[in-house]
Amino acid sequence: MRKRTGPVLIVDDDAAVRHSLKFALELEGLDVRLYQDGAELLREAALPRTGCLVVDYWMPGMDGLELVGQLRDRAVDLPAILITARPTDDLHRRASHAGCRGVIEKPFEDGSLLDGIRDALGTVQGPQ
Repeated sequence: MRKRTGPVLIVDDDAAVRHSLKFALELEGLDVRLYQDGAELLREAALPRTGCLVVDYWMPGMDGLELVGQLRDRAVDLPAILITARPTDDLHRRASHAGCRGVIEKPFEDGSLLDGIRDALGTVQGPQ
């Protein structure tokens, strides 16, 4: 896979999820940055202009949709993918309204998260 743009910013309060995603995505050649919650990401001095967000919905303090909203208010328009163990039709609707590219259910079993990230980053699979 060739990377065309920016890092994947993963925001999830579960350290095991963060680190397993980092490991798997780095094996795919992606640049990955980890954040334990929305507040930690919002404290970041310089967010990248390219890349994508992978944001857990259920987090203490602020949920993933609130985080995406605050980023949009700050003119951070990175493509966002919401992840959750309990997707509902209402959550899909709210995520779409918030500008998320999709909602992907945990556990990640079918490659849909990697496909969504590739799409968001504009990456293609093939020789480097």
